[in-house]
Amino acid sequence: MPRPIVVFDLDGTLVDTAPDLVDTLNTILAREGIPPVAYDTARMLIGGGVRPMLERALIEQGRELPAAEMDDLFKAFLDHYAAHIADRSRPFPGVEQALDILAQRGCALAVCTNKLAWLSLRLLDAFDLTQRFAAICGQDTFEVKKPHPDALRKTVAMAGGDIARTVMVGDSLTDIRLAQAAQIPVVAVDFGYTDIPVAAFKPDRVISHYERLPPAIFELLA
Repeated sequence: MPRPIVVFDLDGTLVDTAPDLVDTLNTILAREGIPPVAYDTARMLIGGGVRPMLERALIEQGRELPAAEMDDLFKAFLDHYAAHIADRSRPFPGVEQALDILAQRGCALAVCTNKLAWLSLRLLDAFDLTQRFAAICGQDTFEVKKPHPDALRKTVAMAGGDIARTVMVGDSLTDIRLAQAAQIPVVAVDFGYTDIPVAAFKPDRVISHYERLPPAIFELLA
């Protein structure tokens, strides 16, 4: 029988990436002569990938750019962010201890994110976390991305798991919808990037610190 598998979102779930993402966003906007987006506002734009973040930031500033200029902005963002991906980003408190406990108790671990896969690997490499995961899948790994349930199903398959013995961990409506569409339980962290309390989206469990994750996972797997 395959080991149970725990699939994590990345931004706002495993790692607090907002400081470097928002810094990059405002650096790129400044190059275009566009005023910065306030940190608390920009933080809530994270989660759907870089291009949607840029598009939503421009809407916040009442701007719209032609497709070719958006392509240039997107490339400039990726170049700058890749060079500064772990300047101020950090794993959330208790992440490594929780991953240790889950692995020691027989769980395989994976990441399913809407971050580009190569950026996800670079970020996790910066914190020496990559080797903990059997699969790290980004928005460009498959032909679909979150919240399409196949993004989760294919991540689980790549990690050698069984979707029937899987739990999702995320911070947003996208993650909760993803798990619900795949018909698996989901644990939501309440410190991520959403302006609506995650409890409103009806996850199976809500945690405020990673010390509560292993007990929540094992309750749901039981």
